[in-house]
Amino acid sequence: MTAPLRLLLVDEDPVFRLGLRIWLEQTGEFAIAAEASTSTETLDQLAALRGNSTGETAVADGPPVPPETEAAPLTNPTVDLVVLDLGLGQGNPEQIPGLRLCEAIKFTYPSLPVLVLSASDEPVLRAAAEQMGADDFGIRGLPVQDLARLLKRAVNGSEPVEITPPSPSPPPPNPLVRLRRGLRQDALRQIEAAIAETLAERQRGRTTLWNDAVLAGRYRELRAARWLVNRLLATPNLEQAATASASPPPPAIPPDSSQPSLPSRPEAAITTTDRVSLQRGDVQSLVFEAVFRRLQGSLANNSEIPLEIDILRDDRRRELFYLILRQLEDALGELRQAQVLPGQLGDRTPEVLRDVWEAVTTDFFGRYYTVTTVPDMPGPELPVVKVLLQEEAVVRTQLLEPIPLIPQLIGHLLYRDPLPVDGSLYIATTPEALSRSRELLEHLLIQLANGVMLPVLNRFGDVEQIKKNLYSRRLMSTRDIERFRNDLSWRYRWDRLVNNPKAVFESQYRLFGFTERGIQPYFIYAPRREELDQLSGIQLSVTLAIEARDAIAPRLRSAIAFVGSGVVYVLTELVGRGIGLVGRGILKGIGSAWNDAGFKQDRK
Repeated sequence: MTAPLRLLLVDEDPVFRLGLRIWLEQTGEFAIAAEASTSTETLDQLAALRGNSTGETAVADGPPVPPETEAAPLTNPTVDLVVLDLGLGQGNPEQIPGLRLCEAIKFTYPSLPVLVLSASDEPVLRAAAEQMGADDFGIRGLPVQDLARLLKRAVNGSEPVEITPPSPSPPPPNPLVRLRRGLRQDALRQIEAAIAETLAERQRGRTTLWNDAVLAGRYRELRAARWLVNRLLATPNLEQAATASASPPPPAIPPDSSQPSLPSRPEAAITTTDRVSLQRGDVQSLVFEAVFRRLQGSLANNSEIPLEIDILRDDRRRELFYLILRQLEDALGELRQAQVLPGQLGDRTPEVLRDVWEAVTTDFFGRYYTVTTVPDMPGPELPVVKVLLQEEAVVRTQLLEPIPLIPQLIGHLLYRDPLPVDGSLYIATTPEALSRSRELLEHLLIQLANGVMLPVLNRFGDVEQIKKNLYSRRLMSTRDIERFRNDLSWRYRWDRLVNNPKAVFESQYRLFGFTERGIQPYFIYAPRREELDQLSGIQLSVTLAIEARDAIAPRLRSAIAFVGSGVVYVLTELVGRGIGLVGRGILKGIGSAWNDAGFKQDRK
């Protein structure tokens, strides 16, 4: 069995790197040796990898030296290929552009292959990359199978990559087709703008139930209108020609699975088909891919329960979830390499969660990130990560320890252990087990994200630097922040005294998961008899009150219903009839008096 090709990924987009890493590593033919998001970091990684291979100590020396004054070429680092983004440094003028970085890498390590990926397939870009020494050139949106073959060709230099020959250009459309296409494009632009406005209005904050229902209805109507426009104003000949020319060659894989395409921009979702062959991947890949797909949707909290992550901006919230997902993947890989036995997972789970929390906190804020507590005033700068890690006991007690079924989840992902679902054990590859595993992983992600933000609210809740970099606009003022913290405090008190004992008594766990509308809570069944026996004090009183209500309420309702039916009988049968008789007598008397008066007038 050949060793996997070791890659160095250089891209500013963490979403693209994460998706590329997940898909390439699951094939078993590639391994990600290192990742970098800047030119300086890339050169440091190459120097460090070379130092590890030769026994030297590498020191970063900043930007690359021009070729005219640089020293002799060095030996290659322990990496087989550098995958470089052509658009590196476009948003930062101080950073070395992607082409210059490619030139520096090829001059320093002439025999190290470099594959340049670009968002577009312009011939001038391909020629520029080849002029700078790139060994191959590709598109960021290539299907994963084609990209894997392109990586092998860049390393070996001999394997041809089959590329679909360009089909002849379709004939120019007639005026009617152009008119329909123009109308469709204009209508779709207006509909997409209205959809974006509706989604933005729903994500601005918590709205009333009525407004939420109206916005949801408007969103459905806009989607239906978009579908109708695409059908009524479609141009079949032009659409089929464009599809035929742009479609990639069919992948040589079994018919029960299909290859996704990598996103060409941060906003693009990495999608997979729902039916994936279990022979080509494992349970962990399936569950992580399902959660990763759900992270592409709305991440707003649409429940009435406040969460620590509510204070984050949408982009920072998404970035935090990506970091947690990646750290969990690394932690599972370390457990697999350590050959931890399934029976040891219960004891190792708290340590694993703590390590993941510390790693995510460090990566999210930066190990050396410092802030001053008083803005515009000279004073000592506090190391943020060091201060946040001091809250480990609080985070562990309030958030990490209450996360349910984590040993079972890890055993399911690592060893394909059966997973309990509604009191029954299901084989690891069944849809029920995979769905429950995804639900538990989503809840774990959300609680770890809350654990990252909880120390921030406790220690740096009103620090301007933190607010500017992380907080949402609707929670920027001191009053809003304090109200948000008070809501969280009351929520934890109410959960500890009422909600958690009630959930234990009802044999349920409350989980948070990702839906189309955002984060929503729901309950799953699980036996909790041992926890029920350990309740005491107010928590035990809550369960006794619920039990008393369950015992008394049906009988009390029956008694009230019986008394009510008796009252109704008395009022309708006795009192009502009596009132009816009295009224009838009154009406009869009025009629008699009227007749007597008429008779007297007739006699006169």
